[in-house]
Amino acid sequence: MSEHPSRPRRSGLTRWSLRRRSTVASVLLVVVFAAAIAAVAVAINDLDSTRARLLDRIGPMVISSEQLTTAVVDQETGVRGFAITVRPEFRTPYDDGRSRQRQAEAELRPLLTDLPRIAAEFEEALRQVEVWRAEYAEPTIEQAAAARLTTDPEAGKVLFDRARSALDELRADLEEERVIGRAALNDSATALVRTCVITLGALLLLVVVASVLLRSAVVAPLSRLSHQVRQVADGRFGHRVEVTGPAEIAGLAEDVDVMRARILYELEVLRQTNTELDTLSADLKRSNAELEQFAYVASHDLQEPLRKVASFCQLLERRYSDKLDDNARQYIGFAVDGARRMQVLINDLLSFSRVGRHTGKHVDVPVASLVESAQRNLGAVLEETGATVEVPAELPVVRGEVPLLTAVFQNLIGNAVKFRAEEPPVVRIEVERDGDEWVFSVSDNGIGVEPQFAERVFVIFQRLHGKDAYPGTGIGLAMCRKIVEFHGGRIWLDTEHAESGGRGTTIRFTLPVITPPEPQEPTAEPEPAAAEPRA
Repeated sequence: MSEHPSRPRRSGLTRWSLRRRSTVASVLLVVVFAAAIAAVAVAINDLDSTRARLLDRIGPMVISSEQLTTAVVDQETGVRGFAITVRPEFRTPYDDGRSRQRQAEAELRPLLTDLPRIAAEFEEALRQVEVWRAEYAEPTIEQAAAARLTTDPEAGKVLFDRARSALDELRADLEEERVIGRAALNDSATALVRTCVITLGALLLLVVVASVLLRSAVVAPLSRLSHQVRQVADGRFGHRVEVTGPAEIAGLAEDVDVMRARILYELEVLRQTNTELDTLSADLKRSNAELEQFAYVASHDLQEPLRKVASFCQLLERRYSDKLDDNARQYIGFAVDGARRMQVLINDLLSFSRVGRHTGKHVDVPVASLVESAQRNLGAVLEETGATVEVPAELPVVRGEVPLLTAVFQNLIGNAVKFRAEEPPVVRIEVERDGDEWVFSVSDNGIGVEPQFAERVFVIFQRLHGKDAYPGTGIGLAMCRKIVEFHGGRIWLDTEHAESGGRGTTIRFTLPVITPPEPQEPTAEPEPAAAEPRA
C-alpha cells in the first residue's frame, strides 16, 4: 500500500499573487483616472477662463467703446445743429451725448486694467475729445447763444477728426482683442476635445490591456486547470494536475493534485478493503450455510434425542414406580422437565434466528386484525385469568409480515398477563402519530419493571425472575425487538411511567407510516384503429 499523500511545497508562492496583481492594477487605474480627471479639469478651466474673458470683458469693452464713439458723434452733431439754428432742442443731442459718454467711460475704464496699451489709447482718445470740447464745442455753443459766432468750423473739424481717429483706433484695438479672445476660446475648446479624446483613448487602452492581462493571468490558467481537472474527473486519476500562473491558481492546482493523490490512495485502500470484504463475505456465506445446517440439525436431529429422553424417563417412572423412592421419582421429574425446557429453548431460538432471514411477503394490514389474532391465540389464558384488553376504536394500517407483527402483540399482551398482580390484569393498547411514525404503547397493571432493567429485558435469555416463579425462556421481548427493528421501527421500556410512581409496565414501539405512492400523470390512450371493412 502506498503512503498517504502529503501536501507538497508550493512553488507558486514565489510568483505574483492575484491580490498583488489586482492591487498594482488598481493603483495604476486610479493614477490614470486621476491624471485623466486632472487633464480634463485643466482643459475645462482654461475654456471657462477664456470664455469668461471674451464674454465678460472683451465683449463689454467693444460695446462700451462703440457707445463712447456714438456719444461723441452725437455731441458733434448737436454742436453743429445748435450753431446753425441757435434753437435749444438742437442742443439736446450734445447734452445727452455727454451723459452717455460719462456712462461709457465709467463702464470701460475698469475693464482695461490688465490692458495697459489699450488703456493708454483710451485715455488719449478722451483727452482729444476734451480738447475738442474745450477749444471748439463749448466756445461755439456760448458764442451761438450770444449771437456772435467767431469760432472757425474748420479748426473744430480738425480737432474732432483727431478725437474721432483716436476713438477709431481704440475700437480697432478692442476688436483685435475680441478676435484674439475668440481664437483663444476656439483653441481652448479644441484642447478640451483633444484632452477628452486622449483620455478616452487611454482609458480604452487601459481596459484592453486589463482584459488581456486578466485573460492571460486568470482566465487562461483557470481554463487549463479546468481541462486538467476534467481529465481527472473522467477517470484519468494518474494525470498530474499542474498549472502555472498566479500563486492562488497554482496553489489551487496543487491542492487539487493532492486531492487526486488522496483519491488514488483511498481507491487503493478501498480496493484492498473490498478484497478483504470479498474474503469475509465468502466466509460469511460459508458460516451462514453452516448455521443453516445447524438449524436443520437443531430442529430435527436434536429434537428426537430429547423426546426419547423424556419418553423413556416417563416410561421408567410408570413401570418401576413401586420400586422407586421419592428421590428417584424427583430426579426423573427433573430430567423430564429439563428435556422439555430444552425443546422449548431450541424452538424459541430457531424462531428468533429466522426473523429477518426467511422473510415473507410484506402487505398492508390493519393493526386491529393483528390485535384480534393475538387475543385469539391467547384466548385460553385471557379467559383463565379474567384479563381485559382495551383496544381503541380506530387503529392504523401498517405494512409488514402478518405473522411477525402478530407475534409482537401476542408477546406483549402475554407478558402483561403473565406478570400480573393480585387483581385481574388490564391491558391497554394506545397509538398516536409522530411525524412519519406510529407510536404504539402496551400498558398493564402488573408487577412492573424497575428502570435500571430497561435494557436488560430486551436481551435474549435474560430473566428478572426465576423459572419457578414465572415460566418462559426470556426470549419474548428480544424477539419483539428484532421484529420491530426488522420492520424499521424501535422499541423501548417507558421508564418515565415507572419513575413517576405509576403501576404496571408500559412498552412502546414504533412502525413507519405507509406513504402513498406519488400520483402519475395519466397517459393518453391510443385511439382505436378503425375497423377494416370486410372483404
